[in-house]
Amino acid sequence: MSTAPTTRTELPSEPEAGRRKLSTAKAMVEAISQQMHTDEQVFVMGEDVGSYGGIFSSTTGLLDEFGPERVIDTPISETAFIGLGIGAAVEGMRPVIELMFVDFFGVCMDQIYNHMAKIHYESGGNVRVPMVLMSATGGGYSDGAQHSQCLWGTFAHLPGMKVVVPSNPYDAKGLMTAAIRSDDPVIYLFHKGIMGLGWMKKNQRSIGAVPTDAYEVPIGKARVAREGSDVSIVTLSLSVHHSLDVAEKLAAEGIDVEVIDLRTVVPLDREAIVASVSKTGRLIVVDEDYQSFGLSGEVIATAAEAMPGGLKHVSRVAVPDVPIPYARDLEYAVLPTPARIEAAVRKAVAR
Repeated sequence: MSTAPTTRTELPSEPEAGRRKLSTAKAMVEAISQQMHTDEQVFVMGEDVGSYGGIFSSTTGLLDEFGPERVIDTPISETAFIGLGIGAAVEGMRPVIELMFVDFFGVCMDQIYNHMAKIHYESGGNVRVPMVLMSATGGGYSDGAQHSQCLWGTFAHLPGMKVVVPSNPYDAKGLMTAAIRSDDPVIYLFHKGIMGLGWMKKNQRSIGAVPTDAYEVPIGKARVAREGSDVSIVTLSLSVHHSLDVAEKLAAEGIDVEVIDLRTVVPLDREAIVASVSKTGRLIVVDEDYQSFGLSGEVIATAAEAMPGGLKHVSRVAVPDVPIPYARDLEYAVLPTPARIEAAVRKAVAR
């Protein structure tokens, strides 16, 4: 189990954060910028990260601030520029590499898993690879089967990499800062739906209070996004927003839902999961990744192994094992929507 204690909330207080609010995208950029100012070994590289600013605004303004020697647009050759980033990290630099869509991992998986993740192990701990590989995830925008997956469970299954998944602007900045400072390779996955961009469907939690100074959100530490006593929802990323919306709706009916935002998949804060489920006795895992052989099963196994025979209810709301459809109605039929989450909660508390 993780030795990190569970934190109830790390969202900044109003006096600390003032009234300054940022989108998730701007919070990510600010974290990268601050670390680039602090450490000249930090640089950014990827497709359209320069003048375009990242297709999901993950690098907007960095080219103007640091120039083309430290914010580098690349050809469409993921194997090449991720490999280049690995080599730079091995030599002591701290690259932040963007893989435009996580779905594109297939063309560069050899670099990611056989090199980035394994060099430290294969060198007997003598060579470190301090790099961040960030990528966009998630559906809901009719991007089709090759641009809409989450896949954090895929990377979590492969030893050697930390995997972080923020759900809000505060965590986005803190986790990015921690990832860049880490001496280990970190996969940083951001959902398009939390970025706070005008052309996407906005939600109220895509904009939030973010402190001006640099800070870290510890990697491997979950957050109790909402306390409750009747059922635990363990989730991450955009599904945190959906789960909180459902919890607030059902509170009017006297159904008290606890929402755990994992924030990190590797290392997984198993203590936070067990602590919540020990209190409520009911567990629902909400995950926009595929259902089988993934994160949802690992969370359930964590609870079951710690509480054999002690669970009143276990279920999951995830993407069934089909490619993400392009057609809007079909896509929303497979995504973990608020309607599906609400139905799962009602079923859990009825038992």
